[in-house]
Amino acid sequence: MTTPADLSAGAHAFLAERHLGTLSTTRRDGSVHVCAVGFSWDAASKLVRVITRDGSQKVRNVEATGRGVVAQVDGGRWLSLEGPARVVRDPEAVADAVARYTTRYQEPRPNPERVAIEITVERVLGRA
Repeated sequence: MTTPADLSAGAHAFLAERHLGTLSTTRRDGSVHVCAVGFSWDAASKLVRVITRDGSQKVRNVEATGRGVVAQVDGGRWLSLEGPARVVRDPEAVADAVARYTTRYQEPRPNPERVAIEITVERVLGRA
């Protein structure tokens, strides 16, 4: 286990590469919900951002539990970024998340129901 401050230059580079990740959240019944996501990593603020539709299962889970984990895997390299999570609906914050997503992947389709999930990373597991 490590903290975001302990990430190597190679780990930061890995998180900037164009890969999908998985977002894991916990349902109300305690089971784990895992889905593929595009995400961005903001090293300065130690935030992972995921854009999604308001009311989705991942949004409901984050609102119920306040936790989330994003993982990225490429061959033998992998990182898991874990911490408290929240749903952000502020238009400026959502626009920032969309801009970061666009930089890493591509411009997403318009979605008037878009929100962002922000995970404040406290723990990092993996090897990159």
